[in-house]
Amino acid sequence: MSLREQLCEYGRRAVELGLVIGTSGNLSVRQGDLVAVTPSGVALDRLTPELCPIVDVSGHLVEGDAQPSSETPMHLAVYEATDALAVVHTHSVFGTVVATTMTELPPVHYNALALGGVVKVAEYATYGTPELAANVRAALEGKQAALMANHGGVTIGPTLEQAFEATRLLEWLCEVYVRGLGVGKPAVLTDEQLAAVVDRALNPPAFPRRP
Repeated sequence: MSLREQLCEYGRRAVELGLVIGTSGNLSVRQGDLVAVTPSGVALDRLTPELCPIVDVSGHLVEGDAQPSSETPMHLAVYEATDALAVVHTHSVFGTVVATTMTELPPVHYNALALGGVVKVAEYATYGTPELAANVRAALEGKQAALMANHGGVTIGPTLEQAFEATRLLEWLCEVYVRGLGVGKPAVLTDEQLAAVVDRALNPPAFPRRP
């Protein structure tokens, strides 16, 4: 599947799962020095491969007639600072709720470890600006996900599939936290408890075969 076809597939999935609305949200996937990115002003469930522009890592348009997403500078900043090969940015409901009320998403479930533990909320800046790109890059340091204040969320991965699954996990964690607040004060896992989870993953229990 080509890079552009991947954008179309996961763009449709983002809409189907309610992770974006209207023309919000954007995705990109990198191969070498080239980045395929979703276009500006097109709903993600209406993408076709030819609509998706390709830019180089310095931000020059290489292929396509449509303008790249306004968030392309943020995507390129992430690629410059990490070894990610895919970036997913959404305006999911629970992620945006947390991003408008918190400075970080605490680890209320051990699955947060898959995103790097605590998810930081990048300081607010106008979309598409170098300031936002720098803020997101800082919030992602050592992480697979970040939230963007009063905006949404962003996840990264070695493939677009893995970056998208990180987005789904981020939204699930945000929903657990928000719904938990409606019942009481969510318990936050300690560093010791999280370390025990890592140890368990590295040393799973043995189940010997019956003689």
